[in-house]
Amino acid sequence: MRAGKTGCVNVSEKILGQVPSGVVLGEDVAGEGERRMDHETLRLLLDRHADALELYARSWCDTPEDVVQEAFAALAALRKSPENPAAWLFRAVRNGAINAGIAAKRRRRREARKAADAPPWFEPGSRQSSDLDPDVAQAALAGLPADQRETIVAHLWGGLTFEQIAAVAGTSASSAHRAYHAGLKTLRARLGVPCPTRTNR
Repeated sequence: MRAGKTGCVNVSEKILGQVPSGVVLGEDVAGEGERRMDHETLRLLLDRHADALELYARSWCDTPEDVVQEAFAALAALRKSPENPAAWLFRAVRNGAINAGIAAKRRRRREARKAADAPPWFEPGSRQSSDLDPDVAQAALAGLPADQRETIVAHLWGGLTFEQIAAVAGTSASSAHRAYHAGLKTLRARLGVPCPTRTNR
């Protein structure tokens, strides 16, 4: 997050978009002698602390910008401004970054288990995927037309039938089937290996 003089307003507006509806910055909370943080104070805090907070969050997660924005949005939504907003932000960012890091690790474990359960991309007995440059393989897949790439990923790795893919993509099962095989044919040519011809529906 770059919240300097030129970027502060844009970042502020992104954060303001996360503030719950009905919250008015700088308003007095009726009957309680409390006051929410005003817009200008929020901008000053962004200008002074956003970069440091983002660096701080990187110690625990790989989405520091999101964590910092969520912390500022939470600060803006408080019924009463904290006595030391900077300290409050660092605590909120620390907690948020730790939680984000834990969630990311869980997500990666789920994805790894899903990948391990997925059918092999290449035919048994052929040159295996471990022999290929992963960047080359990924580039070959990324270079396919969108419909072919979508169908291959959804069918091979997602386990969707062609009927299910058709419902998601708004096409017919036969079109999805054709896109799948056309994409595999292109991948065979680009990678020099046979790919599975799984055709279950």
